[in-house]
Amino acid sequence: MSKPLNGKIALVTGASSGIGLAAAQELAAQGARVFITGRREAELAAAAQAIGPAATAIRADVSVLSDLDEVYAQIARTAGKLDIVFANAGGGDMMPLGAITEEHFDRIFGTNVRGVLFTVQKALPLLTDGASVILASSVTSVTGTANFSVYSASKAAVRNFARSWALDLKERRIRVNAVSPGPIRTPGLGELVPNEARQRLFDALSSQVPLGRLGEPEEIGKVVAFLASDSAAYINGTELFVDGGMAQV
Repeated sequence: MSKPLNGKIALVTGASSGIGLAAAQELAAQGARVFITGRREAELAAAAQAIGPAATAIRADVSVLSDLDEVYAQIARTAGKLDIVFANAGGGDMMPLGAITEEHFDRIFGTNVRGVLFTVQKALPLLTDGASVILASSVTSVTGTANFSVYSASKAAVRNFARSWALDLKERRIRVNAVSPGPIRTPGLGELVPNEARQRLFDALSSQVPLGRLGEPEEIGKVVAFLASDSAAYINGTELFVDGGMAQV
């Protein structure tokens, strides 16, 4: 039986765990060959094993442009094209205004904004006409979040990349969309606070979601695969919230 993404070549950055891993697994399940990146060698190898034979792991830090060059050189050698890019690598930690440091700002914007920009720009020679580019934004792109302003600002920048690049790439019919998760049960979410405070954080976030729970990485992965597919052929330049209604009501 034919799968929706048979024959497609995909890249997922930041795929060692969480949303990136779930998205890579779903893309592979729907027939795509998936290249995955991450900074931590052991976790990346485990992710590739979890995805299966459709996955190829390339260790890379998206904030280091020479790493990105090697990623695309390897994809060019072994696949020759790209049909799907999910620029997912990113992260952040909490810091209130008044305590924000230059290191904090540079690290978050270096990965979440600079890394996303050059991940997509350097992919352009390999992207097929009609390809799908998906950017990882966040519900915080439109909501205020105490102690999280630098991360939130970086995700607002990513959201505007989708708007602007949809215009830049219209002659090639390359669709650019942002997916904006609400609070998702990932290792990164738990790492925002000490272990003893983790459940309190999860409970507090769940109380802000109309559905009354955290999302799961697999729920985001399915949305990424949808945006990558022909079923989303007329969706372009948008921000698709997958947040249980958090930013909507």
